[in-house]
Amino acid sequence: MSAPSTTTLAARAREFKAFHAPGSPLRLANVYDATSARIIGSLPGCRALASASHAVAEASGTTDEHLTLEQNLTHLAPVAAVAHELGLPLTIDLQDGYGERLEEAVCRAITELGAVGINLEDSRHEDGSMMDEDEAVERIRRSLQVAADLGVPDFVVNARSDTFLMKAGSLDESIRRGRKYLEAGATTVYVIWPFDQEMLAEDVKKVVGGLDGMVNILPRKASTVQSRDFTPVDVAQLGAARISVGPLLYRAMREALTDVANEVFTE
Repeated sequence: MSAPSTTTLAARAREFKAFHAPGSPLRLANVYDATSARIIGSLPGCRALASASHAVAEASGTTDEHLTLEQNLTHLAPVAAVAHELGLPLTIDLQDGYGERLEEAVCRAITELGAVGINLEDSRHEDGSMMDEDEAVERIRRSLQVAADLGVPDFVVNARSDTFLMKAGSLDESIRRGRKYLEAGATTVYVIWPFDQEMLAEDVKKVVGGLDGMVNILPRKASTVQSRDFTPVDVAQLGAARISVGPLLYRAMREALTDVANEVFTE
């Protein structure tokens, strides 16, 4: 597979970036292989395709912590082929940027897959430790410079701000870091709630307000009867610019496969 021309990628990046509008968010149902990409990409509401590294890793037979750059790119090649066949922008999850291979990773995402956006984390994948704020800011700038040098100046960086997720700092700290990431050129900031903590409406409002709506929010199912689900409609009404679902599609597929297989083996 060869990536589309630079002219095509530049136009797709402009289109993709423009989709990020607070209150009228870009909705991404993250895919993990060619089949999921074709199913999602063919739906009327789909405006772009996105990957989730956790799902890609499991579909590749490894774990998110051990997914290499080569495995990530190789597994996403069929997804990219579907995106280009359907004329859809493609954004991929580059995890933390693979250390000193950041420029290589961004360059290959663009030249080999035709990606016009990436997820970039500020926590290190191998141990969950937080990057220094200045280092995280510089890695956003470096990623955007690679894209600009390749003729894609509107390349989209969805910058994860992980202090809240990793319990290395408060939600306010994730917002403060997020403002720095937007100033460095990120299109949106991705704040994820700790998995053992409920997503409260006032906290989502704080994130959206603190980052002028240029946020990516992952809707969550309530874990207790006392709390409430956060649906994509809720997130949109709160003013976010982007919604994604991470590995939820992959997990749903795995559960459905298990159910059908159990029926086969039931006496």
